[in-house]
Amino acid sequence: MLFVDHINVFYDSIQALWDVSLVVEKGQVVALLGSNGAGKSTTINAITGIIKISSGVVKLGAQEIQNLPSHLIVENGLCQIPEERLIFAEMSVKENLDLGTYVQRARKGKNDKLEEIYEMFPRLSERKKQKAGLLSGGEQQMLAIARGLMSRPSVLILDEPSFGLAPVLVDEIFRIVKNINEQGVTILIVEQNIYQALEIADHGYVLENGRITLEGTGQELSENSYVKESYLGI
Repeated sequence: MLFVDHINVFYDSIQALWDVSLVVEKGQVVALLGSNGAGKSTTINAITGIIKISSGVVKLGAQEIQNLPSHLIVENGLCQIPEERLIFAEMSVKENLDLGTYVQRARKGKNDKLEEIYEMFPRLSERKKQKAGLLSGGEQQMLAIARGLMSRPSVLILDEPSFGLAPVLVDEIFRIVKNINEQGVTILIVEQNIYQALEIADHGYVLENGRITLEGTGQELSENSYVKESYLGI
């Protein structure tokens, strides 16, 4: 579904990614793991066209997308939910959701999709007329995810969805991510919350200093001695 082959990224003369490769199969949850500064956000921003790669290939299905602008990548079915949510605070919850249907692929059946979103996120339904900036942190994260789902993605990329949330809300966000996947959406999740990410992941990659250093199933990585010591504190 998503194929990233030996991509390299530079910021001016400084190389940020070295030959990063990963595969996300249809129907999977794949976790991209690593500490702050490892290159996780750079990787997904390169995949979604926000940052240009200097070499390498990114494919969505059979189509190469590394040279497409971001809005056409979304049109083709790949949507990224950014870190720190980036909702439109002065607009209502409903208006934020409507913006998710800007792409052509999402306009048909918009009202049906909206009702589906309200069923998945009942708190958003209750607050649909409220300004998005007045939502709690957890509700804003739900809104950001829901807005992305309104674009009807085949692959959803989530950048640190648990960032800044209380533990009880983190549990709820991961439950929502698992539910979205069970409804047929392929997911690439970028997380520092490694334990919970690996619990729901079919496969995972560990990124360190711009390089993939480990990969395996979610269970294999959660049982890996290096991952345990370096990331899980075990």
